[in-house]
Amino acid sequence: MRLFIPTSLALAASCAFHAAADAQALPDVVISASRTEQRSFDAPAAIQSIDRFTIEAAGPQVNLSESLSRVPGLTILDRQNYAQDLQVSIRGFGARSAFGIRGIRLLIDGIPATTPDGQGQGSSISLTSTDHIEVLRGPLAQLYGNSSGGVIQAFTKEAPKDAELGVKYYLGSYGMRRADYQYAGTVGIYGLVADYSTFSTDGYRDNSATQRKQFNGKLGFAPNEQTRVNVVFNQFDMPLARDPLGLTSAQLAANPLQAGTNSLGTKTASDYFVRKTVLQNQLGSSVTYAIDASRTLTSRIYYGTRDNLQYQVGAAAGPNVTGAWTGLERKYYGAGLQYNAKARWGGTPVEWASGYEFDRSSEFRQSGAARLGEKATTTRSEDNQSENSDLFVQGTAHVTSMVSIVSGLRYSTVRFSSDDYYLADGHDGSGNASYRSANPVLGLTYHANDDLNLYVNYGKGFETPTLAEMAYRDGGTSAIAEFNPGLNASHSRHYEMGAKWLPNRQSRVDFALFRIDSIDEIVVATSSNGQTAYKNAPGTSRSGLELAGNTLLSPNVSASLSASMINAQYSQSFKTGANSVSSGSKLPGVPQTFLFSELAWTSEPAKENRKASALGTRLGVELVQAGRIYANDSNTASADGHTVLNLSASQGWFVGKGSLALYGRLNNVSDRQYVGSVIVNQASSQYYEPALGKNWTIGLSLTAPI
Repeated sequence: MRLFIPTSLALAASCAFHAAADAQALPDVVISASRTEQRSFDAPAAIQSIDRFTIEAAGPQVNLSESLSRVPGLTILDRQNYAQDLQVSIRGFGARSAFGIRGIRLLIDGIPATTPDGQGQGSSISLTSTDHIEVLRGPLAQLYGNSSGGVIQAFTKEAPKDAELGVKYYLGSYGMRRADYQYAGTVGIYGLVADYSTFSTDGYRDNSATQRKQFNGKLGFAPNEQTRVNVVFNQFDMPLARDPLGLTSAQLAANPLQAGTNSLGTKTASDYFVRKTVLQNQLGSSVTYAIDASRTLTSRIYYGTRDNLQYQVGAAAGPNVTGAWTGLERKYYGAGLQYNAKARWGGTPVEWASGYEFDRSSEFRQSGAARLGEKATTTRSEDNQSENSDLFVQGTAHVTSMVSIVSGLRYSTVRFSSDDYYLADGHDGSGNASYRSANPVLGLTYHANDDLNLYVNYGKGFETPTLAEMAYRDGGTSAIAEFNPGLNASHSRHYEMGAKWLPNRQSRVDFALFRIDSIDEIVVATSSNGQTAYKNAPGTSRSGLELAGNTLLSPNVSASLSASMINAQYSQSFKTGANSVSSGSKLPGVPQTFLFSELAWTSEPAKENRKASALGTRLGVELVQAGRIYANDSNTASADGHTVLNLSASQGWFVGKGSLALYGRLNNVSDRQYVGSVIVNQASSQYYEPALGKNWTIGLSLTAPI
C-alpha cells in the first residue's frame, strides 16, 4: 500500500496534466459493451482494448498475462505451469479455479471459447495472429450469460490488400523457444490470414517442461455489397505439459525450483510423471448481412473437439508408485443469431440488439489409477453434457444530447446431465440439473462534454457450477467420484459508477468504483489427491476501484498506468470440511491491490498511424506491484505482495517494402523471489507456485511482401 497509492496518484497526475501539442489521440473502437461498434470512450462501461502493437511489444506472445496485465480489474497470475493454464480473474470472479478459466466468458472472433458450463482455456487464443483484445467488466458483462463475471474477446487480424509473409523467432531463459510463421493477403474477394506457431520450454521448476503447437486461420470474403463472411479454424496441440505441482511454505523456503510431492511428501511430481496432453480443433463461421443502412443480421455457427488426458499424483509411498489419471473427450457446438438496428422511438434515437444463442458440450469422462505415469485401471466412465439456451435484448437510447440510457435483459437456461457407465464401485453418478435466470441491466451515462463521460450501472448475474465442479460429491472426509447435481448457481448483484476523461488530445483517464454482492458462491467442500468436491457459501461481497491512464509527456515519451484495489470477502460465516470460515475472511486467489505502470521512450514521435511506432528505437521501463494474496478460505495461509521491475527494448527498420524488428526484455531485474500464484484450498497445503526469477527474452520479426 505504501508504494501502490503514491505511484498511482503520481502517474494519474502525469496523465492529466502533461501533453505534447502536435500529437493526436488514437481511435479506440470496441464492440463488447453494446454489441455494435463505438468508441471505448463513449461505451457506458469499464472496458479496455489492447492493440496489436502492445501485444507484440509485451513479449513472445505465449500468454495473455504478457499484455493483459495492463487492464485494471483483471488479474492474470502466471503460474509457470502450462498443464493448468493461467489463473484469470475479473473483480474476483474466476479466482477459485485450480485449472483453466472459470466465471469469465472468452470469445474469439465472436465465437465462444467458453463452454456452456463456464469453463474456458486462455491458451485457445492465438496471440501471434490477434489484432486486438477487449476486456469488459461490470454489469454489462452479465448480458453475455452464465459465468460472465467479465468478458475477454479476441479478434484475429484482417488480411492486408497486398500479400505478405511473416516470421518471428524468440529465445529466452530456461530453454524457452518460440517460432511463428504467418501468411496474410487478399486474392480477389478472398482475404486469408494463416498463422502457425510453436512453443517449448525446459521449465523454471523440476517437471515443468512444455511443448505446444498452434494454428489459427481466418478466411474473409464479401460475396456482395451487403454480406460479409468469416470462416475461422484453429487448432491447439499440446503433446506435453509437465505439472510441477504446488509447494508447501517449507518446500518453498527450502528450494522454490523443486517439484511438489504427494500428500505424504515421499514422492515428487517427477516420480509420478505428472503431466497433461491436449488436442483441440475448432471450426466456426459468422455471416453479417446488412439489410439496409440501419439494420444488420449476424449469424454464427461452430463445432469443435477437445481431447484432454491428465496424470496426477497419488498417496503411494513405496517403490511401486501409483497415481491417478483423468481423460476427457469433448465435442461442442453452437449457433447464434443477432439483429442490430438503429431507429427513432418517439423522436429519441435508439440503438438496439436482440438475439438467441444455443451452445452444447458433451464430454466422455474416464479416470482410474496410474502406475509410473501410465494407465493402470479404469474406475470411472461416464458421459457429461451441458447446454445453454439464451434470449437477450440490449439497447441504448440517446434521451438528450447529454444523457443516454442503456438497458438489457438476458434469459438463460443451462442444463446438465450425466450418464454413469461404471457401477462396480456402488456409486451411480447419473443425474441431471437445470438452472434458469433472468438477468437485467440498467445504466445511465451523462455526456458532460466532449472530454468527459460519467456513468452508473446496475445489473444481475449468475454463475452455475462447471461440469468439473460437479464431478465429485462431498463425502465428509473425502471427495466421492459421483456426479453432484445438488450445487446451486451463484447469483450476484453488480453496482458500478465510473468516469472517462480526456484532459487533452494526448491523455485519457478511466476510473471506476464497484460493489458486487453474491449468494451461493461456489467454494471447496473437501479435497484430496487431486479430487475436489464443492459446496455453496452463503454470501460474499466485493468492492473496489480501478484506474487506468495514459499520456504523452512529450512527442517521444509516453506513460501508462493500470491500478486496482479490491476488498473481496465472505459476508457470512460457514463451514468447509473441518474448518470454519469467519465473516470478513478474504476470498482466496485475489490480490488485494495490483498496479502496472510503464514509461516508454521512442525515437520516432507519436503519430496517428500506430504502425509507425514499431519503427525506430523503443525503450521501456515497467513497474509491477501486487498485494497480499490469500491461499485458503480461512485465511491461515497467504503469499506476501511483491514489486518487480521489467525492462524492454526494440528496434525496427524498413527493409525494402518489408520490415525487420528486434526485441529484447529483461524481467524481474532485481531477481526478486516471490509467489506468482496460489492453488486455492489445496488439500496438502501445497498452495504456492513460485514466479520466475530474473529472466530474459530476445526476438526477431521479419515481414516481407510476396
